[in-house]
Amino acid sequence: MIGRRCLLLAGATMAARRAWAALPVPADNELAFRLIRHGSEIGRHTLTFERQGDRLNVHIAVDAQITLFSIPIAHYTHRAVETWQGDTLVGLSGQTNKNGDHEWINARRTDEGLVVLGSKTARYVAPPQAIGITYWNKRMLNGPMISMDDGVLVRPKVAEVRTEAIPVASGGHIPAEHYNISGVFNVDVWYDHTDMWASLALNISDGSEVRYERL
Repeated sequence: MIGRRCLLLAGATMAARRAWAALPVPADNELAFRLIRHGSEIGRHTLTFERQGDRLNVHIAVDAQITLFSIPIAHYTHRAVETWQGDTLVGLSGQTNKNGDHEWINARRTDEGLVVLGSKTARYVAPPQAIGITYWNKRMLNGPMISMDDGVLVRPKVAEVRTEAIPVASGGHIPAEHYNISGVFNVDVWYDHTDMWASLALNISDGSEVRYERL
């Protein structure tokens, strides 16, 4: 009986690992970036990957602040959790604070599909291929995408640009595939040769660029 139970547990673990193999989970279960504006760090974006049986929870934390003469003039705080069952997205939750404006999302998979509620959208069932705009999973580019700020479903245009060398926080450069996402929002995103998220660049409300450097 003990031997059979061990075999069953080992089989379940191997099945979960095979499913996770389709997801670009870092070997050390963490992916982190520093946010650079005008050459200075303004914040951090960190993802922590937590395995629980056949589930994978991705904890996301973003903290950014812009100052003028040491006085804070803008801030962004975001906390979110993605839950995957194998390679299927089964849950999303998040809270965002943009300069005092609070937004949220809550999504759970039911018999209907992934049911989404958000601060700027009524309840809807997301298309089967839709996942959250969290960037770490390159599958996001296949769209449509679910805003992790407010739950809105968006269908932006995605264009592959080229492969180029990008800076990392260590001071070196790595080759990465460059994609431009445009439409409802506009960002540039890069993935390395393993399909791991490598960088991001976006323009904020004052027209300046914020670029991510992987730690």
